[in-house]
Amino acid sequence: QVLLEESGGGSVQAGGSLRLSCATSEDIFRVNAMGWYRQAPGKQRELAAIMTPGGTPTYADSVQGRFTISRDNAKNTVSLQMNSLKPEDTAVYYCNARPLAISYRDERGAWGQGTQVTVSS
Repeated sequence: QVLLEESGGGSVQAGGSLRLSCATSEDIFRVNAMGWYRQAPGKQRELAAIMTPGGTPTYADSVQGRFTISRDNAKNTVSLQMNSLKPEDTAVYYCNARPLAISYRDERGAWGQGTQVTVSS
């Protein structure tokens, strides 16, 4: 079973920043795309940002320019720096590991337990 250990999240006012981190084993981290999805109340889970093992990022249009995803190869960790947060960013954020062959729109892959991010206006 793939273990993804998430940390970070919390509550912040609009315009503030938060940082999420997700650690996994070297075997998983080295070969998989690592990313963050989010699910707001009453909505489907959606991609926020994801990065290939080679370091190529993909961002949702809604977070482009505000969120930055990064991989720390020494720590087998993927992080999401979230700046200029908006109330509409409020969601449960899930870490995800997936082979490159799986579309980012696919629900397959390994998932973390989720961490709540709440942005108040």
